[in-house]
Amino acid sequence: MSKKLIKEIIHAKGLEIEIYTEDFQNEFISLTDIAKYKSDEPFIVINNWIRGKDTIEFLGLWEQLHNPDFKPIEFDRFRKEAGYNAFTLSPQKWIDKTNAIGIVSKSGRYGGTFAHSDIAFEFASWISAEFKLYIIKDYKRLKNDESSRLSLDWNLNREISKLNYRIHTDAIKENLLPLELTPSQIAMTYASEADVLNVALFGITAKQWRDKNADKNGNIRDYATLNQLLVLANMESYNAILIEQGKSQTERLKLLNQLAIRQLKAIQQIDIDAIKKLDGK
Repeated sequence: MSKKLIKEIIHAKGLEIEIYTEDFQNEFISLTDIAKYKSDEPFIVINNWIRGKDTIEFLGLWEQLHNPDFKPIEFDRFRKEAGYNAFTLSPQKWIDKTNAIGIVSKSGRYGGTFAHSDIAFEFASWISAEFKLYIIKDYKRLKNDESSRLSLDWNLNREISKLNYRIHTDAIKENLLPLELTPSQIAMTYASEADVLNVALFGITAKQWRDKNADKNGNIRDYATLNQLLVLANMESYNAILIEQGKSQTERLKLLNQLAIRQLKAIQQIDIDAIKKLDGK
C-alpha cells in the first residue's frame, strides 16, 4: 500500500519553502526553495554545495547513521575526488551512485531537490546563517501547530475509542436489550419489587442469576452495563408511578419491560450517532 504524501509550507524572509512527509517522522525540505534565497538558478547553487568536501563528508556520515543500504565504496570515491576543480556532482548522481536516502530528487513541474530536515538545515547554514534562523523559526511554529492538532486528534480518537468500547462491551454482554417477557414470567408473582425490575430489565431474578453465576462475587446489578444502570434508575421512578396508579404487578412488569427495551435501544442509537458525528461521517 502506497504511503500518503503530506505537504506543508514554511515561510522565511518572504520565501515559501515546501516540506513533505510520508511517515510523520522523517520530513523532507525543499533545497530548491532554500536555494532561491541566493540565486534564481537554484540547481547551480545546490550542485556547488553538494560537490564540496565538507558537504560530502557530512552527507556520507548521515547516510551511514540512517541508511543500511548506503554504498560506502562509492562514497569514498567521491570523498577522494572532492576539492579538485574537475570534480562535479549533482544530487541525482549522488543518489544513484551511493543509494542515498537523505536527498530526494523529484522531477516534473512541481519537482525539485528535497533533503531530510537534518541535511536541509545544514544546506541553509551554507546559504546564510541568518536565513537558516528564519527557516528554523517558522519550522518550529509549524511543529507547534502540528502538536496542537495531534493533541486534538488524539483526544478525538480517544473519545471515539471509548464510545466504540462501550458499544462493543454492551453488545457481548447478555441481555443488552431484554427480551419480551414470556407469559409465564408475566404471570409469576415476585417476592420483591427489586426482582420485578430485575426480570423486566435482565430477564431473570436475583436468585436465578446467582444460581447461574455461582463463581462470581456480587449480584446481578454489579455486572450491569452503564446503559443498563441508567435505564434501571428510570425504571425505579416509573415503577413508583405505576404503583401509585394502582397497576397490578403483572401490568407493571409488562410496562417496565417495554420501557427497558425502548430506552436501551435509544441509548445504543445515541452512541452510534455520536461516533458518526465525531468521525465526520
